[in-house]
Amino acid sequence: MTAIETQPWMTGAELREMFESVKNWGRWGTDDEIGALNLITADVRRAAVAEVAAGETVSCARELPVRPSVENPHPAFHMMTRGGDDCVVPGLGMESTADFVGVAFHGMATSHIDALCHVFVDGRMYNGFPASAVKSTGAVHGSIMAAKDGIVSRGVLLDICRTSGVDFLEPGTPVMVADLEAAEADQGVTVRPGDILLIGTGRDARRAANGPWHPFTDGLAGLHPECIPWLHEREVAVLGCDGVSDVLPGRHPEGWVMPIHQCAIVAMGVHLLDNLRLDRLADACDRHRQWSFLFTVAPLRVEGGTGSPANPIAVL
Repeated sequence: MTAIETQPWMTGAELREMFESVKNWGRWGTDDEIGALNLITADVRRAAVAEVAAGETVSCARELPVRPSVENPHPAFHMMTRGGDDCVVPGLGMESTADFVGVAFHGMATSHIDALCHVFVDGRMYNGFPASAVKSTGAVHGSIMAAKDGIVSRGVLLDICRTSGVDFLEPGTPVMVADLEAAEADQGVTVRPGDILLIGTGRDARRAANGPWHPFTDGLAGLHPECIPWLHEREVAVLGCDGVSDVLPGRHPEGWVMPIHQCAIVAMGVHLLDNLRLDRLADACDRHRQWSFLFTVAPLRVEGGTGSPANPIAVL
């Protein structure tokens, strides 16, 4: 690696200026807690329904990660509380099975949605609410209850691998604005206000070819910080990725380790979908020659929650 390759992509001052320039604080009122979800109007939802042609549904979630690995140091916990070998419910006489699931979903393995209280800059979350509003009992402001009635809009998948002619992007590869616009042109789709934008980097294809790897030390492909103003200009309502949207490890200055998370969530009020599985959706989109679709996300209604596991569904 040459000396120039070790230099930050942007300085702290440049990222600070960018953060301030894309702020949506106060745009929908000083007490607003749903952020860019305001962009998903009734008209946007009705238009999204019109995207359905074939009626095919595709899950964009990974299977619940119950086995430890380098990308999953804290696996989800799944256990049976009543199995088929002892299925009679005491005192009821009915035969049934039951199980228990527990998961720490933030991280690099579980498909989940980040609430607006998940990330702070200078001790503030989206719309200026203080970090102290997230207490030991949960978040007073900016919780996942902002999406308690579900998120329904037009989804758009930009398959960067398809446009680049590769099976997957190598860890640490930055996706530039030119890559996003090349994917739009190649796929015949344009990201518009209120869209849920999904970025495909081929993470699942690389895992299938090479096995799992450590996201922090070995890295993940993701969006270069120069994409932040583009996301703001296009008025993206929700951003998702088969990684975590940020490049890891990125060449960022101190204090801006994950600028996409920091600017999208905190400045713009954009909820993020992390660790999606997008290869099945890419196959379906290619088969139908359709890269936009009805997209739904139904987080758990967790009072004070900083996010939720999610199983987003695309309907083509």
